[in-house]
Amino acid sequence: MTAPIEVLFTRLHDKAQPPHRGSALAAGWDLHSIQEHTVYKERTTRIPTGLAVAIPPGFEGQIRARSSLGAKGMILPNGVGTIDADYRGEIQILATWIGENESFKIEAGERIAQLVIAPIPSVEFIEVESTELGDTKRGTGGFGSTGRY
Repeated sequence: MTAPIEVLFTRLHDKAQPPHRGSALAAGWDLHSIQEHTVYKERTTRIPTGLAVAIPPGFEGQIRARSSLGAKGMILPNGVGTIDADYRGEIQILATWIGENESFKIEAGERIAQLVIAPIPSVEFIEVESTELGDTKRGTGGFGSTGRY
Protein backbone atom coordinates (compact mmCIF):
# COMPACT_ATOMS: atom_id res chain seq x y z
CA MET A 1 0.00 0.00 0.00
CA THR A 2 1.29 3.47 -0.84
CA ALA A 3 1.07 6.64 1.21
CA PRO A 4 -2.19 8.58 0.91
CA ILE A 5 -2.38 11.33 -1.70
CA GLU A 6 -3.24 14.62 -0.05
CA VAL A 7 -6.03 16.54 -1.75
CA LEU A 8 -6.63 19.95 -0.23
CA PHE A 9 -10.24 21.20 -0.22
CA THR A 10 -12.13 24.24 0.93
CA ARG A 11 -15.79 24.91 1.63
CA LEU A 12 -17.17 27.72 -0.51
CA HIS A 13 -20.58 27.51 1.11
CA ASP A 14 -21.60 27.06 4.74
CA LYS A 15 -23.71 23.99 3.88
CA ALA A 16 -20.90 22.23 1.99
CA GLN A 17 -19.98 18.80 3.32
CA PRO A 18 -16.46 17.40 2.99
CA PRO A 19 -15.98 14.47 0.62
CA HIS A 20 -16.32 11.18 2.48
CA ARG A 21 -16.21 7.46 1.71
CA GLY A 22 -19.24 5.26 2.13
CA SER A 23 -17.01 2.38 3.21
CA ALA A 24 -13.34 1.78 3.98
CA LEU A 25 -12.62 0.28 0.55
CA ALA A 26 -14.86 2.54 -1.55
CA ALA A 27 -13.06 3.90 -4.63
CA GLY A 28 -15.00 7.15 -4.66
CA TRP A 29 -15.60 9.94 -2.19
CA ASP A 30 -19.24 11.03 -1.95
CA LEU A 31 -20.17 14.58 -2.92
CA HIS A 32 -23.31 16.31 -1.66
CA SER A 33 -25.70 18.91 -3.02
CA ILE A 34 -25.73 22.12 -0.99
CA GLN A 35 -29.31 22.96 -1.96
CA GLU A 36 -32.51 21.43 -3.25
CA HIS A 37 -32.73 20.93 -7.03
CA THR A 38 -35.22 19.57 -9.49
CA VAL A 39 -33.69 17.79 -12.47
CA TYR A 40 -36.22 17.75 -15.31
CA LYS A 41 -36.62 14.96 -17.82
CA GLU A 42 -34.02 15.02 -20.59
CA ARG A 43 -32.56 18.32 -19.39
CA THR A 44 -29.21 18.90 -17.77
CA THR A 45 -28.88 20.70 -14.45
CA ARG A 46 -25.76 21.97 -12.67
CA ILE A 47 -25.73 20.98 -9.03
CA PRO A 48 -23.23 22.87 -6.85
CA THR A 49 -21.36 21.04 -4.09
CA GLY A 50 -19.93 24.13 -2.41
CA LEU A 51 -16.44 22.58 -2.55
CA ALA A 52 -13.22 23.43 -4.36
CA VAL A 53 -10.20 21.11 -4.42
CA ALA A 54 -6.50 21.24 -5.22
CA ILE A 55 -5.69 17.97 -6.94
CA PRO A 56 -1.94 17.31 -7.01
CA PRO A 57 -0.05 17.44 -10.31
CA GLY A 58 0.00 14.04 -11.99
CA PHE A 59 -3.57 13.27 -10.91
CA GLU A 60 -7.11 14.09 -11.97
CA GLY A 61 -10.46 14.02 -10.25
CA GLN A 62 -13.12 11.90 -11.93
CA ILE A 63 -16.75 12.78 -11.20
CA ARG A 64 -18.85 9.64 -11.46
CA ALA A 65 -22.52 8.91 -11.02
CA ARG A 66 -23.65 7.18 -7.84
CA SER A 67 -25.06 3.81 -8.86
CA SER A 68 -28.11 4.22 -6.61
CA LEU A 69 -29.16 7.39 -8.45
CA GLY A 70 -28.30 5.88 -11.82
CA ALA A 71 -30.63 2.97 -11.06
CA LYS A 72 -33.45 5.50 -10.60
CA GLY A 73 -32.68 7.34 -13.85
CA MET A 74 -30.21 10.12 -13.05
CA ILE A 75 -27.11 10.08 -15.24
CA LEU A 76 -24.11 12.30 -15.85
CA PRO A 77 -24.44 13.51 -19.47
CA ASN A 78 -20.68 13.55 -19.98
CA GLY A 79 -20.25 10.04 -18.54
CA VAL A 80 -17.29 10.82 -16.32
CA GLY A 81 -16.44 14.44 -15.60
CA THR A 82 -12.80 15.45 -15.25
CA ILE A 83 -11.37 17.87 -12.73
CA ASP A 84 -7.91 18.93 -13.87
CA ALA A 85 -5.11 19.45 -11.35
CA ASP A 86 -5.03 23.19 -12.10
CA TYR A 87 -8.80 23.82 -11.61
CA ARG A 88 -9.67 25.71 -8.43
CA GLY A 89 -13.34 26.54 -8.97
CA GLU A 90 -16.39 24.98 -7.38
CA ILE A 91 -17.11 21.34 -8.13
CA GLN A 92 -20.47 21.21 -9.87
CA ILE A 93 -22.23 18.05 -10.96
CA LEU A 94 -23.94 17.92 -14.35
CA ALA A 95 -27.03 15.73 -13.96
CA THR A 96 -29.65 14.61 -16.49
CA TRP A 97 -32.87 12.82 -15.62
CA ILE A 98 -33.90 9.95 -17.94
CA GLY A 99 -36.25 8.17 -15.53
CA GLU A 100 -39.97 7.54 -16.01
CA ASN A 101 -41.25 10.60 -14.13
CA GLU A 102 -41.08 14.13 -15.54
CA SER A 103 -38.57 15.22 -12.93
CA PHE A 104 -36.43 14.09 -10.02
CA LYS A 105 -35.99 16.05 -6.81
CA ILE A 106 -32.60 16.23 -5.12
CA GLU A 107 -32.65 17.25 -1.49
CA ALA A 108 -30.15 19.63 0.09
CA GLY A 109 -27.35 17.54 1.59
CA GLU A 110 -28.08 14.49 -0.60
CA ARG A 111 -25.17 12.48 -1.95
CA ILE A 112 -25.26 13.12 -5.69
CA ALA A 113 -21.98 11.92 -7.18
CA GLN A 114 -18.61 10.53 -6.25
CA LEU A 115 -15.09 11.79 -6.75
CA VAL A 116 -12.32 9.37 -7.70
CA ILE A 117 -8.71 10.55 -7.70
CA ALA A 118 -6.75 8.86 -10.51
CA PRO A 119 -3.14 9.08 -11.73
CA ILE A 120 -2.41 10.67 -15.09
CA PRO A 121 0.77 9.38 -16.71
CA SER A 122 3.22 11.73 -18.32
CA VAL A 123 2.59 11.38 -22.06
CA GLU A 124 4.45 12.61 -25.10
CA PHE A 125 2.77 12.28 -28.51
CA ILE A 126 5.16 11.54 -31.37
CA GLU A 127 4.01 11.91 -34.94
CA VAL A 128 4.98 9.05 -37.27
CA GLU A 129 3.92 7.61 -40.62
CA SER A 130 0.82 5.37 -40.44
CA THR A 131 2.93 2.31 -41.29
CA GLU A 132 4.93 2.87 -38.08
CA LEU A 133 1.87 2.42 -35.85
CA GLY A 134 2.09 -1.35 -36.18
CA ASP A 135 -0.50 -3.93 -37.13
CA THR A 136 -3.10 -5.41 -34.79
CA LYS A 137 -5.78 -8.04 -35.22
CA ARG A 138 -8.45 -5.33 -34.99
CA GLY A 139 -6.74 -2.99 -37.41
CA THR A 140 -8.91 -0.03 -38.45
CA GLY A 141 -12.18 -1.64 -37.35
CA GLY A 142 -14.14 0.89 -35.35
CA PHE A 143 -17.62 1.12 -33.88
CA GLY A 144 -18.94 -2.38 -33.30
CA SER A 145 -16.12 -4.12 -35.13
CA THR A 146 -15.26 -6.43 -32.22
CA GLY A 147 -18.77 -7.74 -31.63
CA ARG A 148 -22.47 -7.06 -31.96
CA TYR A 149 -22.39 -3.73 -30.08
